[in-house]
Amino acid sequence: MGYFFENLWIYRGLRLLVAGIFLWAGTVKLMDQAAFAVVIDAFGILPDGFSGMVAVLLPVVEIGAALALIFDVRGALETLGALMLIFMGILGYGILLGLDIDCGCFGPEDPESRAFSGLRTALYRDVGICVLMALVFASRRQGWRSHCSQKAP
Repeated sequence: MGYFFENLWIYRGLRLLVAGIFLWAGTVKLMDQAAFAVVIDAFGILPDGFSGMVAVLLPVVEIGAALALIFDVRGALETLGALMLIFMGILGYGILLGLDIDCGCFGPEDPESRAFSGLRTALYRDVGICVLMALVFASRRQGWRSHCSQKAP
């Protein structure tokens, strides 16, 4: 298992996979901000008038952090991790309320929501993405330790 976490190509591949997921999700949402604002409103979390601003700001942050992760900028993975915690909290809230709405994760009218109809499925997918993110983090940490220990006299 040590080799897995120390392999630079595995680290890069996982990092690009996670970045690609968020780049895709952010781009799709940004392309139809009005519909995404309707999805945000359906959760009933934000005060009136804020969903339009969030429908623009959230995808921009996702895209920016994804691009930063592609170039391995410090803080990008942590930013995406924080977004995932927020997304999962909102999905959990929707599940507790029994909402039967589109999650909006990959834009409005997400094909997954039509196929599986459920916030629970989106939550499970988000847990899977968090596992990928944890692997990126572990690979980064282990790779740094290995790199530092090789340079020590």
